[in-house]
Amino acid sequence: MEEEVLLPGQLYKREEELRQIFLGNIKLIPEGERIKQCIQCGTCTGSCPVSYKMEITPRQIISYFRAGEISKILQSNSIWLCISCYSCQTRCPALIKITDIIYALKQTALRKNIYSKKFLVHPLRDTFINMMKKYGRLNELWLMVNYFLKTNPLKGLSYLKLAFNLLKRKRYALVKSQIKNVDALREIINQSTKYKLPVEVYKPSYKEDVVGYKAVG
Repeated sequence: MEEEVLLPGQLYKREEELRQIFLGNIKLIPEGERIKQCIQCGTCTGSCPVSYKMEITPRQIISYFRAGEISKILQSNSIWLCISCYSCQTRCPALIKITDIIYALKQTALRKNIYSKKFLVHPLRDTFINMMKKYGRLNELWLMVNYFLKTNPLKGLSYLKLAFNLLKRKRYALVKSQIKNVDALREIINQSTKYKLPVEVYKPSYKEDVVGYKAVG
């Protein structure tokens, strides 16, 4: 098998494909192209309450993107640990919409089925969506039952005591129930996948054809 030979600045075919998908998602974010203005100051990582658990920090996510290592980002647990608090986004001195960029990375991961092997979030996502489409609402008990059946049934047994305690307090229903007009909800979901969002053209605050102080304004 011949190895793919790269020239400086070139990416592997897989990385180039992921990059194009990701950049396509970035275009749907108002001012998403500000990602190019990252100065790697680390304010986002310092502001993130869960960065200590991330395999790749918010600052490193943009660094990896620049290095053409999107697959490593998608294979990490980082994008799925984001709690959407927007602390990084509100404090970024370059006004980069980091939280929205993480959502774009999630969309890329879902489209190409690339996930962390240690952080099994995709079975939960699939179970969640299938239940919503079928019943129009969630049943927490059956959501977790189906999730553990897909991932680790033995681990699910360790939650039996908690499940019984919640059942005593009537915190969940044993029987699944369906909303009225569930077909209408399914149609809304189907139509939402066909709707094309308007794209806002980003105009940088500097002139790209000049450098230094002349580039401002």
